[in-house]
Amino acid sequence: MSEISSPRPLPPASASSRVSPAAADMAVKLLQPMQGILSSGESAKAEVIALKEVAQSFQLLLKLTLANGRQTTLEAQSNRPLMQGTSMTVTALSATSLALSALTGGEKPLTSLDLNQLPVGTLLQGKVISREQMPQDRAQQVIYKVLLNLLNTPLAGSKLSLETPLPLPVGSLLSAQVQGNQALSFLPLSGRLDQLVLSQQLGLQSNKQGSLENLFSALQSLRGNAEASEGLRTSIDKLFANLPDADQLSTAKGLASAMENSGILLESKLLTGQGHPLSTDLKANLLRLISQLLPNLQPGTPLASLTAGGSLAQAIPALARDLLNSLGKASNRQQALNFPLPSRLLQTMDGEADLEALLKLAAAAISRLQTHQLSSLAQSQIGPDGNLLTTWQLELPMRNQQELVPLQVKIQREDKNAQDKPDKKETLWKVELAFDLDPLGPLQVQAQLIHSRLTSQLWAERMSTVQLIDGQLDHLRQRLNEAGLQVGDLACRQGTPPRGPRTSLEQRWVDETA
Repeated sequence: MSEISSPRPLPPASASSRVSPAAADMAVKLLQPMQGILSSGESAKAEVIALKEVAQSFQLLLKLTLANGRQTTLEAQSNRPLMQGTSMTVTALSATSLALSALTGGEKPLTSLDLNQLPVGTLLQGKVISREQMPQDRAQQVIYKVLLNLLNTPLAGSKLSLETPLPLPVGSLLSAQVQGNQALSFLPLSGRLDQLVLSQQLGLQSNKQGSLENLFSALQSLRGNAEASEGLRTSIDKLFANLPDADQLSTAKGLASAMENSGILLESKLLTGQGHPLSTDLKANLLRLISQLLPNLQPGTPLASLTAGGSLAQAIPALARDLLNSLGKASNRQQALNFPLPSRLLQTMDGEADLEALLKLAAAAISRLQTHQLSSLAQSQIGPDGNLLTTWQLELPMRNQQELVPLQVKIQREDKNAQDKPDKKETLWKVELAFDLDPLGPLQVQAQLIHSRLTSQLWAERMSTVQLIDGQLDHLRQRLNEAGLQVGDLACRQGTPPRGPRTSLEQRWVDETA
């Protein structure tokens, strides 16, 4: 945590530590005409971002921030050096010359932040333009006074003065999160890299994923094929036997078990050495199915020696990585953060299932489960208002008589400040469901729960389904009241839920040593 500096008296800096400011009223010659960027007499903020000595003069690369917020760069020639990171005001003298002057008193560095303009949780990015060690306190802790040039938010181009125990190098780039009007929390580079890797993996897996129903349809056609190996038929039977039905999902215990075995926790189970529960995990069973298919396609492969026993658990991560990396890229990238994930048919199956096509469908199904997992991570974050948002997104194939219906589930928990008591947190739960159940057709459900008060909206694409649900809403309200909930809005509409602007991954990252 670093504090934003408040004005305080400082001892005079020694001559060796002083930084020479930009000379006032200094003129430089542009190497190229401005071409209308500034008219004669107009001014703008500027920063020296590069300096190179050439013969008896110096070449400068200036970054200009114009009055309308637009930024551009200009190359200039000076007979005096200016330190990289120096900020100043420039005024156009002609199309090929500028007058430079130091920042005026009205452009003093900020010593606090306006939380209305930059709410708690806002990501700030800046560049260190000066650093000075302050006198040590009684605890002998070394504190540095640092001046930042802000690079984003509406304050881009402004200077921010802060105090920190971190010896931030001059010229380094960094990211920080607003914690208060005089407090920042620096984000380590590793965290920014993790976000970048997550973004890349999310797009990669989404590009490979295919709908679960496409795989299940192919498996059902292969299930009774006498030419299929006994091990393959056993894997298919085990996969179908462990899929939940509507009765199981209608109880709290059954739903919890189905979510635990949806594949969303497979990697966690492997890391903690839980081998036994893998027998009912959807993703683990899909990987077992793949291990039965691969030896038939690649004779002699080491995977042929795998069994459903102990060695498979250790081989699953490498098997998934190798298989998913072998698939080709789809032509149209899906929006991985959308909910629900749209249906995507990787390949149509005509007649008996071809083993190679079945292998691709199984791998695409695993990519779909992983897309849900990565989307959960991408949406779990601290928002601009400082609220912690945790997301769980998954897909449950549900047995409905002879059909298999994929049920997409998204659960979000938001810990937010209570309106009446800002110092206390309250929990807001949001649940979204999406499925296509014959004869009702596509359905989506959105519900919110806070302080035992529930509101919900249902969306059906067929008018006949809307009318059917409308006739049952009073019964649903009564059942919810009997469960101890206070029911607010409860309605069903035709169509699909409206989608507003979405929070996307912040892909810009900076290296503190750049």
